[in-house]
Amino acid sequence: MTETTERPPLPDHLSGDARSPHHVAAVFAFDIGIRLNGKELFNVEEYCVSEGWVKVPAGKTRDRKGNPLLIKLKGVVDAFYK
Repeated sequence: MTETTERPPLPDHLSGDARSPHHVAAVFAFDIGIRLNGKELFNVEEYCVSEGWVKVPAGKTRDRKGNPLLIKLKGVVDAFYK
């Protein structure tokens, strides 16, 4: 028998940081994929489909609290379950 677990709908704005108000823990139980302008990205920290941007780490640089510095890339964003 195969169990079909219902996947929650992907939100318009999702963050990987647990302190963010845009963090939805139920979504992270499944593998998520993000495409920006047709290219799949594997290091996305936060995205917004309606506004068309993703935030990715800027190399190995860190802020004074030890969190990675993020840069915002704009384009056509597509979020999907793998």
